[in-house]
Amino acid sequence: VQLQASGGGLAQAGGSLRLSCDASGIPFRIYRMGWYRQAPGKERELVASIVSSGGTDYADSVKGRFTVSRDNAKSTVYLQMNSLKPEDTAVYYCNVLTTPYSVAYWGQGTLVTVSS
Repeated sequence: VQLQASGGGLAQAGGSLRLSCDASGIPFRIYRMGWYRQAPGKERELVASIVSSGGTDYADSVKGRFTVSRDNAKSTVYLQMNSLKPEDTAVYYCNVLTTPYSVAYWGQGTLVTVSS
């Protein structure tokens, strides 16, 4: 199983970044794909997720600024991050939840740094 995340880096406040995560080798059907983040000294939190039917969920702090999408054929999930703020600085982790056994898989994390 491999979840390969890319697209992190340095951005200025107000700028944009796009994260991608390619999932491969997963032995179960993918139900939900999404992104979590963990800032220094804080717990990991859900940023955004999307289920196989297309329904999405966002943290209140990113609503209206971030957009999650997925390509089911490629098992790829994206996170378009606009209007970035310094408080968005964190390591972002790709997450996949499968069915029917609810097995979850995590990517290695990609660092997003937003400067003021």
